[in-house]
Amino acid sequence: MSEQEWTVAGELSALAEDEPLSVTVGETKVGIYSLNGQIHAMEDVCPHADALMSQGFIDGEFVECPLHGALFHIPTGKCTKGPANRDLAMFQTKIEGGKIFLRQQPKGN
Repeated sequence: MSEQEWTVAGELSALAEDEPLSVTVGETKVGIYSLNGQIHAMEDVCPHADALMSQGFIDGEFVECPLHGALFHIPTGKCTKGPANRDLAMFQTKIEGGKIFLRQQPKGN
């Protein structure tokens, strides 16, 4: 996915506060989360063991990998507990016409 292009990822109506969406954009799996009225999107595959983070356990602003317990901060993608050893890539989000659009954030953001 180009850093400059926005891609339709799904319908806003399909997203619930307690049930993230897992979508594939190009060849990238992305988890989309709704937290306190904000939409966040991050890489959906745990870097430790290829589990889908969108199937993990959500506690406040954190999601725990369903396989081995790595913990990630949903708004930033930061890994706060191993065994994963890196942060998850984040995607910018926007809502237009009831659709969720994504764009990969440049490195370092």
